[in-house]
Amino acid sequence: MTLQTPQPPPSALRAVLAALSSDTALRGAGIAAPSSTAGPLLPAHPLAVHQLPPGTATARALAAAPRTGWRFLLQQGGLVLAAAELVKSSEGHSFAHFTAGPYLDSTVRALELARQLVQPSHTTYRARLLSMPNHYATALWLHAVEADPAADLLLPLAPAPLGVAAHHAYPAEELLARLTRPRARVTAFA
Repeated sequence: MTLQTPQPPPSALRAVLAALSSDTALRGAGIAAPSSTAGPLLPAHPLAVHQLPPGTATARALAAAPRTGWRFLLQQGGLVLAAAELVKSSEGHSFAHFTAGPYLDSTVRALELARQLVQPSHTTYRARLLSMPNHYATALWLHAVEADPAADLLLPLAPAPLGVAAHHAYPAEELLARLTRPRARVTAFA
């Protein structure tokens, strides 16, 4: 049916705009200075970031994953060049850092795939990012808004963990089971 991307809270938008207006923050991040002909860096595609608690193995448990902040993709002239990470703070949200790397293009690709995926569905999904630090992974989380948590989908971003396909839509329960399943140990023979 539809893919919703919720509006970030005003404190998150203020924090990202303040960081983008700071030459010091941009230089410190190693981000190439914006080209004046292409225009300024602009925040786009805001996604709430949730963190997977250790040991989470079911879609119902995933529903309780805490929101830790927001990530904005930063565009210049229609190209995504970086991302801004914001964390919860006593003021609402504060700027944490800028990032670059493979997750940028992977996030854009996952959002495009998600839009195609939900088109024929009767379920409304809300796009979120799921940070999975214990698995060294991040996924686009398609949270079924008015459905059972079992309808949630996860699209791992590239690079994905071993045994998991990036940009493949997994039912949340299936991917969580894969990630929490004990792996066979490889032993070396001398």
